[in-house]
Amino acid sequence: MPKTVCLAFTGASGLPYGVRLLECLLAAGCRVQLLYSQAAQIVAKQEMALDLPSRPQEVAAHFRSRHAGLPGSLEVYGREEWFAPVASGSNPPDAMVVCPCSMGTLAAIAQGLSDNLIERAADVVLKERRTLVLVPREAPFSTIHLENMLRLSRAGAVILPPSPGFYHHPQRIEDLVDFVVARILDQLAIPHTLMARWGDASEAN
Repeated sequence: MPKTVCLAFTGASGLPYGVRLLECLLAAGCRVQLLYSQAAQIVAKQEMALDLPSRPQEVAAHFRSRHAGLPGSLEVYGREEWFAPVASGSNPPDAMVVCPCSMGTLAAIAQGLSDNLIERAADVVLKERRTLVLVPREAPFSTIHLENMLRLSRAGAVILPPSPGFYHHPQRIEDLVDFVVARILDQLAIPHTLMARWGDASEAN
């Protein structure tokens, strides 16, 4: 069975990480359930000149066309689609990644607010003891940010700030993006060849 991964884009800077992760999940044959916030639409336009329409069907058509040759499948849901599978513990994904994760979304998940589908899906993943990876892009972190992260870490979430390393001698911005995406895929136990691993002399594809 293919792994089901819920992927959420929120309004923090760093949408190239999320878009690249989506591509890699589809390349790995995953079933991807994509959610996105209104703020993510603004960030997508600013950082990538990418239009994310308000209608989930149009977003799904865009990414399916863009990644037509990849073996995975894609479903896209709106923020208020409470009948989406991810809204219930009876049909949770195998894992969820919020990438990038805004401090507002992180705080809401930490408090269990569940005011929209992104927050509810994260709440479901935590309560069902599935893997939840949060990729918070902010600097510096305030004490409130850090306390929320600690609360989530204690609840079982993985806090993975997008902090690329340089030991692989990156030559392009894409190499830095792939470093972070590789770390996320490792947390999901999804094989990849995005970069050579530490101590491995082989070259990444």
